[in-house]
Amino acid sequence: MPWIILAIVVSYLVGSIPTAFIFGRILKGIDIRKFGSGNVGATNALRVLGKTAGIAVLALDILKGFAMVVFLGDFIAAKNPAIPEEIIRVILALTVVAGHNWTIFLGFKGGKGVATTFGVLAGLALKVAGLKAVVGLAILTWVAVFIIARIVSIASVCTGLSLPIYMALFHQSFILIFLSIILSLSILLRHKSNLKRLFHGRESRIK
Repeated sequence: MPWIILAIVVSYLVGSIPTAFIFGRILKGIDIRKFGSGNVGATNALRVLGKTAGIAVLALDILKGFAMVVFLGDFIAAKNPAIPEEIIRVILALTVVAGHNWTIFLGFKGGKGVATTFGVLAGLALKVAGLKAVVGLAILTWVAVFIIARIVSIASVCTGLSLPIYMALFHQSFILIFLSIILSLSILLRHKSNLKRLFHGRESRIK
């Protein structure tokens, strides 16, 4: 049990690393929360800091989720053989995404969690049979919606909503379907302001 508690704390803290905020400080000496959409994520980093920084933020935010589920998950699973490995990885997945969304380093106000969620799913796909198809469909959904709408938030919301459906279609376990529902609701709630702007025709498109 102490190992699991430690892992939860580590996963949350790693998820809490505000990548876009750090890049803003280092590259331009700014608080990225005061520019663009004000979000501490890859899309706003792309708009405010440029393409290279945006891609770097995206990659690092994905890596946070992937590393916690795969590497920390492997370590904790070895220390706690009595606990199902899938449950350990799901717990770490939830805590790393929670850290990104509600980072302790920025007053519990973080990003929207899409990149870190993808990292979590990619990590799980390495460890769970049949999940690669789910992740592949989720990626295709995001790309297809983005190509049509050119709006990142809409692509993210549509992908989030489709995730539990894909999980169920490919007969994933109850714990993974539960995880997908939580992640889907999280993405939807974190994009509430984007949906309001979209409703009023003010949501930004990426050319």
